[in-house]
Amino acid sequence: MARTPRRAGCVVAAAAALAAVAALGAPAAADSVPVRKPHYVALGDSSAAGPLIPAQTSLPCLRSNRNWPAVAAGRLGADLTDVTCSGAATKHLAGRQSALVPPQFDALRPDTDLVTLVIGANDIKLGTALPSCVRPLPRAAGLGLTCESVYTAGGRDRLAERITRTAPKITAALGQIHRRSPRAKVYVVSYGTYFQPGGCWPREPVWAGDADYLQNTFDRLHAMLAERAAAGGAGFVDLRTPSAGHGVCAAPGEKWVEGLLPGSAAAPFHPNGTGMAHAGATVAETIGSP
Repeated sequence: MARTPRRAGCVVAAAAALAAVAALGAPAAADSVPVRKPHYVALGDSSAAGPLIPAQTSLPCLRSNRNWPAVAAGRLGADLTDVTCSGAATKHLAGRQSALVPPQFDALRPDTDLVTLVIGANDIKLGTALPSCVRPLPRAAGLGLTCESVYTAGGRDRLAERITRTAPKITAALGQIHRRSPRAKVYVVSYGTYFQPGGCWPREPVWAGDADYLQNTFDRLHAMLAERAAAGGAGFVDLRTPSAGHGVCAAPGEKWVEGLLPGSAAAPFHPNGTGMAHAGATVAETIGSP
């Protein structure tokens, strides 16, 4: 009978030792399930890429690591694949932009969680229209035609017509995104505000009527993108409203978009670093969570 307690004690000790070994060998619960960040693909043109904003991470695309997709990804805790590229038009979503720039749609995966798209300005050739509207001399007889009169000669608004022709291309692009990344939330992002009513000549050398014409064109593009997003099963991020008052006519500290002669590191008539930071915050706030 004297052996019973000793034998029972050995059994208890052995069980405790086995439990300790098992505990040491088992990974912690947190380590056993790795956290997967949402996969975010940013598609679009220079308004998202951020040409000349340091640091440039893609010379063929003039893409900055401080552009609004990077800002939004940081706020959303997302794993970003940024293929935005300066000069991109809708045709470059499915087709190569150059020998060094593959189709942007190649970045989409079946497990992509979030896609943003800003495109259309280059289809409309706004990048050409903006500098063509620069008039360094005051408007007076014999000093040239207004930019608006050139684009609306013969009673046709050529920029408005281009917007109409671009609309089905946006619809087609959204369809391709949904097919390639069926689980993703998709958002179309607008362009920001460029001109205040009447412009600010000569500080920004675009005559008053032309400044209004250009901004009205951006507004028409904004409305088309919002309508195409709603029809194509995508959300819409409005950058026009929060950027009002921060266009090319704003004071240096308040300016989100640079003018003809940039006062900070950015391409002419493109968002600067401050604009990218505010745009990224707006995109993240609108999306909420991927």
